[in-house]
Amino acid sequence: MDIYASDDEKSEDIKQWWRENGRTVIVGGALIIAVISGGRYWQSYQQALAEKASMTYQQISIALVDDNNAEAKQQTEQLLTEYSSSAYAVFSAFEMASRSVERGDAESAETYLRWVMDNASLASHIEIARLRLAQLLLNDKNFDQALTLVNQSKSAGFTSLFSELRGDILAAQGQDMAARSAYQIALIKLAQGDPRQALLQMKIDDMAISNDG
Repeated sequence: MDIYASDDEKSEDIKQWWRENGRTVIVGGALIIAVISGGRYWQSYQQALAEKASMTYQQISIALVDDNNAEAKQQTEQLLTEYSSSAYAVFSAFEMASRSVERGDAESAETYLRWVMDNASLASHIEIARLRLAQLLLNDKNFDQALTLVNQSKSAGFTSLFSELRGDILAAQGQDMAARSAYQIALIKLAQGDPRQALLQMKIDDMAISNDG
């Protein structure tokens, strides 16, 4: 706009600009409002889901304390189905897997742990589920399946734990030298002062004695 133009000329320029751009301005403003409103709605929706998931998890905890396994299982199924993206669903699955192991129900425990592996968003949760499931398979003497799971781990932070479990599986299969190597890797990957150091050294020594015998 010419700063030396008359008021009438300026007014006409403004009207002309509005005729050419007014619709765009209105649509753009409406979109901004819609985005802001949508963002607030999404935040409110997510908060409501989190609160409902938390309440369901509390009900599961109460049911487990009361030893009401049927109620805990029902509430957990609801949590895993309706709030699968919630961390509470993962916590519940882990808790139910542990209780299933205590009751000798390895099949249910495996189902819960596999759910975590398939649905958890955090790599650490997936690795913990994989580790526990591999241990469960080892206890049931499903050595090949357990070893396959162990070999799928790629997280550096879990190297020692999975190497130790690999050693346990190989030792159970009578592969003492391979088991000893796995234990040695587990020991090397330990943080300084880790209390597992003595146990791993004992396992290494046991494999050496077994091999000498």
